[in-house]
Amino acid sequence: MYFLAGEAAFNNMGYSMSRLDINSDLLCGSGTSTSEADDSSHRPNKPLNYLDHEIAQLTKLKSEPHDHLSRILPGKRELPVSTVKMLAGREGNYSGRGRFSTADCCHVLSRYLPVNGPYFVDQKTTRAYVSQFSADGSLFVAGFQGSNIIIYNVDKGWKVQKNIGAKSLRWTITDTSLSPDQRYLVYASMSPILHIVNVGSAATESFANITEIHDGLDLSTEEDGAYSFGIFSVKYSTDGRELVAGSNDNSIYIYDLEANKLSLRILAHTSDVNSVCFADESGHLIYSGSDDNLCKVWDRRFLKAKGKPAGVLMGHLEGITFLDSRGDARYFISNSKDQSIKLWDIRRMSSNATSNPGFRNYEWDYRWMEYPPQARGLKHPCDQSLATYKGHSVLRTLIRCHFSPEYSTGQRYIYTGSHDSYIYIYDVVSGAQVARLEHHKSTVRDCSWHPQHPMLVSSSFDGDIVRWEFPGNGEAPASLKKKIRGYVFNEVCF
Repeated sequence: MYFLAGEAAFNNMGYSMSRLDINSDLLCGSGTSTSEADDSSHRPNKPLNYLDHEIAQLTKLKSEPHDHLSRILPGKRELPVSTVKMLAGREGNYSGRGRFSTADCCHVLSRYLPVNGPYFVDQKTTRAYVSQFSADGSLFVAGFQGSNIIIYNVDKGWKVQKNIGAKSLRWTITDTSLSPDQRYLVYASMSPILHIVNVGSAATESFANITEIHDGLDLSTEEDGAYSFGIFSVKYSTDGRELVAGSNDNSIYIYDLEANKLSLRILAHTSDVNSVCFADESGHLIYSGSDDNLCKVWDRRFLKAKGKPAGVLMGHLEGITFLDSRGDARYFISNSKDQSIKLWDIRRMSSNATSNPGFRNYEWDYRWMEYPPQARGLKHPCDQSLATYKGHSVLRTLIRCHFSPEYSTGQRYIYTGSHDSYIYIYDVVSGAQVARLEHHKSTVRDCSWHPQHPMLVSSSFDGDIVRWEFPGNGEAPASLKKKIRGYVFNEVCF
């Protein structure tokens, strides 16, 4: 079965979205705001849940067909446009270009979501924490709690290219990142030391001090002491010269790989920094999200002089678990323990967050408790986000969310793992839940969409790494394989 994300997805929304209250800065006294004025009162009426912002138009431009192709038949313009009609329009040169544009291609590809399957990639007896495709999609990285990081060669039938035994592992592999040239992989755990492995070396098995060297990059100082903090998030810069990391000592670290030294430490938040990422290819802007409920934007060009963030974004009621940049130094999304994803425009950020009203009249811990029912209806009076996407569950671990690929979907979707064992896909503009993938038996911490093809891979605490595709590849369904494997397991053990 395949799913057509059509006009109904734009007009009907299954889960709530919220919009910025234009008076929120006045209500909260949060300092000077750098946001755009909200002139929604002068705009035509839109459906309540429709994202009425510049990013909606940008998404449409990147994922909708040429106007002439959408009007092959007389009458009202319709979406989605039939692929057959688009092919006929291309042959008739309706667009005047004689070919499909990038947006035309995205419109076709984004209609066919990777929902067929799942098909097994691997199955382990330990929790899977990380799922990441390389930038070109030729490699896939999976990180497990049992100290193994496995790199699969996607182009060679998911053959294991590298099996890495993590050095000095503490609790679990919290994050990994491939260098832009795909020669090196950096991995982090709950210690202040990052390790780098040569992925391009000939050896398949990579164990520190036995088969290969795992270079250690120590982010701590003499005052910190050994194992003084742990690293939750690490990312390579686009040029491969730097690493940015977020830690549970409330700090952001930037490591200069060419100079082989720590170049900057920022005491960024008042609680754990669970996620950091570069805003775009320039590396000037960094986004951070923390358990203090705030997202912050850091401009490195002025950081040493000011020592403060370029801006703060409020709206979440609980800690942020993950951030993903749209890659344009303007928009990003955040997953939160308040059971929502929010979309942000950094032009709406404030200079500070002087007012942080006390929202909680309850006590809970997301690691072992369910989200309190009385908290689900709460809204931040200073919400600066553009939209809120709800339906998934953010409990037990730092669950991740991502924009869908630009090449094949025009970043039309947001997708996320969930504690309830599903993978959720939302439409950015309408907020509609357009797909929910079911297979796993435990928390899905991470998932990754292939940058070019309709393929998505998910990793779960049940130890399964599975892929979802469109179309299916004719393999036996994962559920049948799992039953067969379970039968063999029982025979051996009993």
